[in-house]
Amino acid sequence: MPLTDSQIQNTIATTKPYKLSDGGGLFILITPTAVRLWRLNYRFAGKHKTLSFGKYPDVNIDAARIKREDAKSLLAAGIDPSAIHKQEKTEGLAQAARQLAATRFMLDNQSGLYFHFGKRSVSLTADETRELLTFLDATRTVIMKGSSHVPD
Repeated sequence: MPLTDSQIQNTIATTKPYKLSDGGGLFILITPTAVRLWRLNYRFAGKHKTLSFGKYPDVNIDAARIKREDAKSLLAAGIDPSAIHKQEKTEGLAQAARQLAATRFMLDNQSGLYFHFGKRSVSLTADETRELLTFLDATRTVIMKGSSHVPD
């Protein structure tokens, strides 16, 4: 039987975690600290897996059910939902790193590079910037040739 908001809100923490099922593999895990976590149990390639959807009430019942249906659609297409989840997480971390770099590295009007780390900062002239970029390109080429991913 599907869960209701009042059932979830009225849960009581116990000394051991326990589950309340919503159906279709979706359940909410109640931890001993009264944190409520959405989870989905499923099987992929013959293995039991569990996917996390977030905390209640940050993720409400309707959102959790939509995520369950999205995961079921991926499974029907032969795709592991956890692989997609990991890929999205990796892409999010890469985007955060790019945003951090964008705040630390800037080009001035004369194409000189300026960057700062905490209280320290460095400013390069346009010529020094070109020299640094040449060095980085050469280093990248050497690394790529030494790598097993790129053929000689």
